[in-house]
Amino acid sequence: MQFLYRAPVGLAQLARDGSIEMINPMAANLLMPLARDASLDNLFATLRHVLPDLGDAVARCSDPSGLICDSTRLSVAAGAASAEPQVLSFSLLKLDDARLMAMITDITGEVQREQKVLATRLRAAARVDALTQMPNRAAIRDLIQAAMGAAGDGYAVLFLNCDRFKQINDAFGPAAGDELLNLIAGRLRSTLREGDAVGRARGDSVAARVGGDEFVVLVRGVRRAGDLDAIAERLLDALNRPYPLGGRQLHCALSMGVLAGSDAHGDADAVLQDASIAMVEAKRAGGGRPARFEPAMRERAARRGGIEADLRRALQLGELFVVYQPVVGLAGPPGSLAVERNAGVEALVRWQHPTRGVVPPIEFIGVAEESGLIGELGAFVLEAACRQFVTWQRELADDAPRLLAVNLSRGQLREAGFTARVAAILRETGIDPRQLQLEVTESLAAQDQAVQASLHELRELGLSLALDDFGTGYSSLASLHLLPVGVVKIDRSFVSQAVDSAHHRVLIEATVRVAESLHMGTVAEGIETAAQAASVHALGCRKGQGYLFSPPLPADVLARWVRGDATA
Repeated sequence: MQFLYRAPVGLAQLARDGSIEMINPMAANLLMPLARDASLDNLFATLRHVLPDLGDAVARCSDPSGLICDSTRLSVAAGAASAEPQVLSFSLLKLDDARLMAMITDITGEVQREQKVLATRLRAAARVDALTQMPNRAAIRDLIQAAMGAAGDGYAVLFLNCDRFKQINDAFGPAAGDELLNLIAGRLRSTLREGDAVGRARGDSVAARVGGDEFVVLVRGVRRAGDLDAIAERLLDALNRPYPLGGRQLHCALSMGVLAGSDAHGDADAVLQDASIAMVEAKRAGGGRPARFEPAMRERAARRGGIEADLRRALQLGELFVVYQPVVGLAGPPGSLAVERNAGVEALVRWQHPTRGVVPPIEFIGVAEESGLIGELGAFVLEAACRQFVTWQRELADDAPRLLAVNLSRGQLREAGFTARVAAILRETGIDPRQLQLEVTESLAAQDQAVQASLHELRELGLSLALDDFGTGYSSLASLHLLPVGVVKIDRSFVSQAVDSAHHRVLIEATVRVAESLHMGTVAEGIETAAQAASVHALGCRKGQGYLFSPPLPADVLARWVRGDATA
């Protein structure tokens, strides 16, 4: 009996119906806050608000003895004596058919310790990227902030982004994309562990994944600009090698923005922003390379950001419009050039900005590519041009342009479902696919298999494809037959010298001859003088466009121009 009263845990002996036959002071103290009527006559009644099924559990227990419940946690609301809620551990043991033994322990301290450990683990988990197990943005931000405050310890921030991750993710699925990110993370870790090109000790650099396909490397102990260049080059050499993915060797180059600590501005967030701005500049320069941050980049990024915001509004408010430059037929015997006005038109987008006036595409197409707006912009141009072309066919009859040319961009060709979008526009506008020509630059058409696959899909819709700006990209006459195009547009840089340069005349004639042998047509771009028109015609080119014939025109003016209206 003395043991019962002196035990460091609450103990109570009960009858089978819950009546308390014997209870020690510890149990009474612990249970009293749960007794709403201040009575401890029956434990089942005392605990009915927190363990309502306790009596039924006892009734269901048919074993002669054994545990009925073990270490069940009961929460006791904070009282006047304590600002914190109390947590009790309750166990009930069947001694025999007539008697039960209850054990009650105050485990408030233990629960608080568990909560602290859990909170610590959650805080740590909140600083780790779940996919790659690298530090995340919050963690690397704090490390950068600490590096900024360490006097005399040179540091640099490298901001990395995959150049083709979205295309890979779309082509092979999210699981493959995740695997690629893990491969990149592993290659970053192993390259940093090997030590850098200037032989610093391990542990001076840390890599983090800051979101999507973006990674950041903090390099400490950088003494000279040449050291930083060597580190950046070594990292990109490792990261830009092919990755084994799904039984194939996949190429996924990364672009890198490099910010030396001496060029840092503001806090760690500003440093990350500036490093990412430099990374965008690396992408704009072709990708797969580093770019050192310069303050002028911040100004250019702000300007592009303003253009992007205005462009989003422009797409919503209908500020974009389409103009049409005639493509003419070049006919007649040598020395007697005849111009056929309705051979075709090329659709060109313009932007009527509310304060800046008409904005040329060179100022916003690149921003549309970078911001992901190119798909919406391109679809607008294609649909508007197709509808207008059908209108001309109906209203101008035989005088209507016979072919509509629309430019495609890199972003559109890499857009998932782009071919389906084009097919939908063909159906909705009613244009004959044979009268639509989609144009891609030479460098884009020759770029990779994914782009060429998209071009083949488009051609299967019944439309034609043209190779724009031929002579300025990566192809050659010898490889022209490998590209799925039916028209070659000779770049204006060749046409402008057709009169005075024998070399350029030979190149133009060779292009025309090779194109003819492959059953391709040719168009001379940028014709500005009658002499240039006569020269390319004499060299065999049967179509041309340029300001000699007409600048880009609004749709109603173009309708008058093809009919020879002098007021057009």
